[in-house]
Amino acid sequence: MKRTNNFRKHNIRRTDRVDGSIILEPNDALGTVVQHTCDWLDHWSNETPERIFFAERSGSGWREETYASALQKVRTIAASLLARGMDETTPILIMSGNGIDHGLLTLAAQFIGVPTVPVAEQYSLIKGAHGRLQHAINLVRPKMAYVIDAGQYADALTLDDFNGIEVVASCLGNSGGVSGVTSFDDLLKGDPSSDIDVARSALTPDTVAKILMTSGSTSAPKGVLTTHKMMCTNQAQLADALPFLREKPPRILDWLPWNHVFGGSHNFNMMLANGGSLYIDDGKPVKGVFDRTLENLSMITGTMAFNVPAGFSMLLGALQNDSTLRQRFFENLDLMFYAGASLPQDVWGGFEHMAMDIKGEVPLMTSSWGLTETAPALMIQQEPTPSSGVVGIPMTDVVAKLIPNDENRFEVRVKGPNIMPGYFEDPEKTAEAFDDEGFFITGDAMKFVDPSEPNRGLKFDGRISEDFKLLTGTWVRAAQLRIDVLAQLAPLASDVVITGADREQIGILIFPSLDELGRKGFKTSQTNGAFDDAALVKEIEQHLSERAKRVSGSSNLISRALLVSEPASLAEGEITAKGNLNFRKILTGRKHLLDRLYSDNDPSVAKLQEH
Repeated sequence: MKRTNNFRKHNIRRTDRVDGSIILEPNDALGTVVQHTCDWLDHWSNETPERIFFAERSGSGWREETYASALQKVRTIAASLLARGMDETTPILIMSGNGIDHGLLTLAAQFIGVPTVPVAEQYSLIKGAHGRLQHAINLVRPKMAYVIDAGQYADALTLDDFNGIEVVASCLGNSGGVSGVTSFDDLLKGDPSSDIDVARSALTPDTVAKILMTSGSTSAPKGVLTTHKMMCTNQAQLADALPFLREKPPRILDWLPWNHVFGGSHNFNMMLANGGSLYIDDGKPVKGVFDRTLENLSMITGTMAFNVPAGFSMLLGALQNDSTLRQRFFENLDLMFYAGASLPQDVWGGFEHMAMDIKGEVPLMTSSWGLTETAPALMIQQEPTPSSGVVGIPMTDVVAKLIPNDENRFEVRVKGPNIMPGYFEDPEKTAEAFDDEGFFITGDAMKFVDPSEPNRGLKFDGRISEDFKLLTGTWVRAAQLRIDVLAQLAPLASDVVITGADREQIGILIFPSLDELGRKGFKTSQTNGAFDDAALVKEIEQHLSERAKRVSGSSNLISRALLVSEPASLAEGEITAKGNLNFRKILTGRKHLLDRLYSDNDPSVAKLQEH
C-alpha cells in the first residue's frame, strides 16, 4: 500500500541501566524554539498578513480573522487589560467554548503575561456541575471572566463566587439578572495610555501563559502551570517530527475543546506556529450535532484531521455514504491523527482503503502521547505504521525513563523542556509529581512494539493506577482490557467500566448506546439503574461467550456484565472535562450496581455461559 512519504524516520538510542530501567533519547537535535507565543503572531502577520488565521461559523458563511487583523485586535485588547491593572497575578477565567473572541482574548493575555484559565463550558451550563466551576474560581482567584453570551451563562454568573470579578461577554442579550457585564467590544476600544510593548518586553520563556485544570479523576482538579517555553518547545518538537508542517501552511477544521490541552495547546498552537488556518467546527461527534460537522466539512476541509476514535468512526460512516464529501476530504489530506484512545483497526482500515481509492496513497495515520502537564506531546509515531495503538518514540529533547512494571511492560517517566514547572500554589503535589532524578511521573504504562528494535516505537498499555488484583492475586490490566471489550461489544456499548478488584472474577458495567438498543428492538425497561430485558441480557451473554473462546487466563476473562440504564453524569463527576468516564467515581457512586453485578441471583446480570 502506497503511503505518503513525507515523514521523518524514528531515530533514538537506548541505554539499559543496571537497575533494570531503560533510558530512551532521540538522536536528532531540537529545532529552533521561539521565546513566546506572540512571536508567532508577529511573524505571520508580517509574512502573510492576509492569510486566514482562524474562522468560525457566522450565518451561512464564516467570520474570518486574518493574521494582520488578529494581531491588531490582540494588541488593542491587551491595552484594555493593562488599563485594568492586569498582570501575572490576575488570571482570566474563560468559561465558554471555542470561538474567535475566546482566541483573541487568550492571545492578548499571553501578549502581556496575564494567565488564562479555560474551563469546560459544561461547568457553567449544567447547574449540577457548578461545583467544578467554583473550585476553579476559588483556586486561581481570577480578576476577569469571559463568556460568549451573558444570558446563556446567567445561572453560573449569578453565583456569589463572581463578586468582584469583571464579567466580559461577546453578547449581552438578556443578561438574566447579571448586572454590570462588560461588552467584549469595550475591550476592542483599547487604551492609548497602555504601553503594551513595555509589558511584552518583560515576558520570559518561563512566564505562565495558561493554567489548565486537570480532569480531577483521582483527586480535586489541579492547576497546571503552562509556560510560553512549554508550548513553544512543543511546537518545535512537533515540526521536527512532521516536516511537512514547515513546508506548507496547514489547515484544520477542528472541534476539540480549548479547555483541554489537545485542542487548546496542541492544535491551536500548531496552526499559529506554522502560519496555518484553524476553522472552528461548531459540531461534535455526538448525535444531533454531528450533522453540523458534516455541513462544515462541505464548506472547508483540512490538510490534517484531528479527532477522537468515536469521531473518526462517525466520519467514516458519513464518508462511505457521500462520494462528493469523500473526494473533498482526502484530496489535500497529509495527516490523520487520533488521540484519547486507540482507533479501532476496522476504522483505521476503512480510511486507508478510502484514501487509496481517492488519491492512490495513504496520508500519515498516527497518534502521539502526552499529558496536560507536558503541553502536551511527549512521544509521536512520526513514520507510517500498519496498525493503530502505537504512540511512537520520544520527541526531540525528551528523555524517557522506562521502569519495569511487569514482563515486557514499563512505567514511563519523562524529562524535557515542555514539562510543567509545577501545579498552581500546590508545592506538595508538585513535589510528588517528580522522582529523585527530576523525571515527571506520568503514571502511564507502555510496551515496546518490538523489544529488540526500539525505533519500532511504544504502545500505550494503560494507567498504572487503573490496574487491580483479583482475590487470587492475579493482576488485571484494566485499560487494555477495556479497549478489547469495547471492540467485542461494538456498537452496542458506548463505554464500559472494568470491575473485579479484590473479587474472584472480572465484571463489566456497560454504558450502552441507546440508539443501538432501539435499532435492535430491545426493550428499555429497567430496574434500579440497570436494564433488565431478558433478550438483551442473553445477547450480552453470547458476546461474553464468544470472547471467552479467544482469550485465556483469569486476567482476561469477563465473567459477568450489567447494563447501566442511567448515563454517566458530569454533575456528579462521573465524566471528566475531557469527556472520559471517571471510573473511580462511578464505582463508588453506583456501589449498588457493583453489588448487583456480583450477585448470583439477579436476572439483569449477564453471566458467562459454559463453552
